[in-house]
Amino acid sequence: MSDFKRCYMYNEDMDSLAQKLEAEGRGLKDLLGGKGSNLCLMTNAEIPVPPGFTITTDTCIEYVETGELPAGLEEEVMASIEKLEQWVEKNIGNPDNPLLVSARSGSKFSMPGMMDTVLNLGMNDEVAAALVELTGDERFVWDAYRRLIMMFGNVVRGINRELFEQCLDEVKQEEGVTEDVDVSSEGLKQVVEREKQVYKQHLGEDFPTDPATQLFATIRAVFSSWDNDRAIAYRELNGIPHDLGTAVNVQTMVFGNLGEGSGTGVAFTRDPATGEREIYGDYLVNAQGEDVVAGIRTPVPISDLEERMPQIYAEFADICEKLEQFYHDMEDVEFTVEQGKLWMLQTRDGKRTARAAVRIAVDMVHEGLITEEEAVMMVDPDQLDQLLHRQFNPEAKPEAVAMGVAASPGAAAGEVVFTSERATEEAQAGNRVVLVRHETSPEDIRGMAASQGILTMLGGKTSHAAVVGRQMGKPCVVGCSAIDIDYGTKQFTVNGQVVNEGDYVSIDGTTGEVMLGDVDTVDSDIIQVLRGELEPEQSEDYQYFAEFMPWAGKIRKLGVRTNADTPEDATLARTLGAAGIGLTRTEHMFFGEDRLLNFQKMILSDSEQAMTEAANALLPYQRDDFYGILKAMDNLPVIIRLLDPPLHEFLPKDAESIQAAAQVSGKTPKEIRDIAANLHEFNPMLGHRGCRLGVTFPMIYKMQVRAIFEAACQLEKEGYNPVPEVMIPLVGILGELEILRGYAEEVAQEVMDEQGVEFEYVIGTMIEIPRACLVADDIARIADFFSFGTNDLTQMAFGFSRDDVEGKFIPAYIEQRIIAVSPFESIDRDGVGELMRMAVEKGREANPDLELGICGEHGGEPRSVHFCHEIGLDYVSCAPLRVPIARLAAAQAQVENPR
Repeated sequence: MSDFKRCYMYNEDMDSLAQKLEAEGRGLKDLLGGKGSNLCLMTNAEIPVPPGFTITTDTCIEYVETGELPAGLEEEVMASIEKLEQWVEKNIGNPDNPLLVSARSGSKFSMPGMMDTVLNLGMNDEVAAALVELTGDERFVWDAYRRLIMMFGNVVRGINRELFEQCLDEVKQEEGVTEDVDVSSEGLKQVVEREKQVYKQHLGEDFPTDPATQLFATIRAVFSSWDNDRAIAYRELNGIPHDLGTAVNVQTMVFGNLGEGSGTGVAFTRDPATGEREIYGDYLVNAQGEDVVAGIRTPVPISDLEERMPQIYAEFADICEKLEQFYHDMEDVEFTVEQGKLWMLQTRDGKRTARAAVRIAVDMVHEGLITEEEAVMMVDPDQLDQLLHRQFNPEAKPEAVAMGVAASPGAAAGEVVFTSERATEEAQAGNRVVLVRHETSPEDIRGMAASQGILTMLGGKTSHAAVVGRQMGKPCVVGCSAIDIDYGTKQFTVNGQVVNEGDYVSIDGTTGEVMLGDVDTVDSDIIQVLRGELEPEQSEDYQYFAEFMPWAGKIRKLGVRTNADTPEDATLARTLGAAGIGLTRTEHMFFGEDRLLNFQKMILSDSEQAMTEAANALLPYQRDDFYGILKAMDNLPVIIRLLDPPLHEFLPKDAESIQAAAQVSGKTPKEIRDIAANLHEFNPMLGHRGCRLGVTFPMIYKMQVRAIFEAACQLEKEGYNPVPEVMIPLVGILGELEILRGYAEEVAQEVMDEQGVEFEYVIGTMIEIPRACLVADDIARIADFFSFGTNDLTQMAFGFSRDDVEGKFIPAYIEQRIIAVSPFESIDRDGVGELMRMAVEKGREANPDLELGICGEHGGEPRSVHFCHEIGLDYVSCAPLRVPIARLAAAQAQVENPR
């Protein structure tokens, strides 16, 4: 499958390997995973890393495909073990000088906690006895041994972890202690024996004592964890491909549980919540790494290490500085102090909030560490959505009933749920929920995604809930020890108050506050500044955002417009950087009470004359609508789509509405029901709508065009510069556009003659039918622009009805890997994308001046924006609050694929 070795030692020459990979269009992370490549690079840079080696991601892919370890792998692993033994001058399984190792996952993209790890491999009774002699620390040895049995039994053999935890809890109860660190060495020895019994009772065999057996069983388990439920869910949530595989890192164990001079921690080189330039993290004395990450014990701030071990902290801070200089990014590091010696266990680019991402990018440019272009590439476009999140209304915010650790910013309120499954069920039913747990684990990933926010009783700033919450943009409060959760009764108590499942709770992930009830929220600082409700100097978030976004504007080539149907939305989008409107939907404008009755009167008319009169009654409403939008976008293009939905959607359905329509139309309720039945269509999406309405009922389109041009003429007279662009929807046949363009030009000229005003305008069409892509060259000869309506184009290309398929089988298709992502979420490049590419090429060949854009929901989705950049569109258009996301994605597309 690959020309590369299956195992690479950390101290091998990475430069030559990188060059060899580059020739194949790959990088170190593709082969060694993020963790493995970083450990190799740190070792090469002489940073203190426990020696080890990495088994490649290619090997994992082979294992996943066949279910068997590839031929020759065992020999290569044992040869690497032999090199490792020579490196550290210890031997695995040798009681005279024993070597213990860990086996950890590590894919190309960081997936914290989603795959498996086993520590202390190589431990058995004989080695344990020898280590007691060597270290003189019996407690440490038995603690390490009981952790191995628990992790191996759970991760490798699938025994419930709680059964092993129960062994420890029983001994703690017998000894009358509450903390793990207070259990005696004899007590831990008892835990080991009880865990062995649990192992044998469940599997019918003894815990394996052979180190090689332990190691290869763990390698299989780590490879298999690539396809566990939580890893699959995480990849689906974060758009990570399923075919990358994970590496396995086999690394010499270093121990943070060797007494008061040892410890372990997780830290970020900058604050991942705010971006402030200070080391941020957690530390535990006399503990192993899983205690911090899993939230098993609530750690102390990293500043405690500076007080306890100032020299170690100074060395650690220096390494953090070097890592930022090397990677040009904020790093997330794990470390262990073993009897006064610092070891770096891993580094990776740190997950961070949107607020932190923008601040770190701007600060690093100021520090001279990165360029503006590099800064633009550091921020995930989707994260910008977090910056525009609503916050709690300070005037409605009640006193907090508890305080926890502020782990991921934002305001969240919802009904209390205690399980991931319940969170998912309630969210699917349309309810807002807050997931409340002792601590979260990787198994909770779906429930976390479904929740508005996350509240945990245990854990610190680098616990699972905190890290994943920040990445998802979910408000999160952890380590809230004031709450006492009882899963059995489905309730928690706080300060004497009982909160049941289904009661409302509100959490502030920015402050750590926990409040009872459903607290009201307000717009973010940035939105308040843009609306003039707050001064710029009052919002640090706005100041960083305002400096960062113009860098994206300078870099990108792809324009960004907005979809807006009101002057308010248009104004907001313009302040966020929209360069015009790519879609104004006129059908939304008919749903005001008076307007709707007039529109119904038009539909119910018996003659063309009556219909025309009713349409003209709507003219003043439409003119006012267009006036406000064109004025808000003065000097910028505004594409206005003529009526698209079928007429039956506007007719009344309930008795009261039918009676009201009868009064204005002169029809009886029965006649109205008969007309509605006659207009009903079995498949409205493919029926009498769009340009087909314009052809059969031209008075509707003529009224709308007149309203557009009367509004534009009025603005011209007032000194504005309106730039109207008329969109005719659903064209698939050249003749449709010929007829309707003729009507539009005739009305436009008529209005301009009446008003004594002349100005430029354009007429184009929405490309949303596959046939339109196939004959795009014909259509382009008389169209000034194409705007891709990718929602309908996707439905018609796949033969999907979106409203039906999204909930019925798309999730199953994704789960079974028939498709990687819903085509309604991200453009289907292979099918719909090829239709778009064809239309672009044919259209531009026939009309080199043809303006090309997209106005479907895909216009604000980063992967789709990249595709639109690649095929040469002029702009994308999206909802107002997605405009910054599209602008940043367009800049990143230009950096990665210049045009």
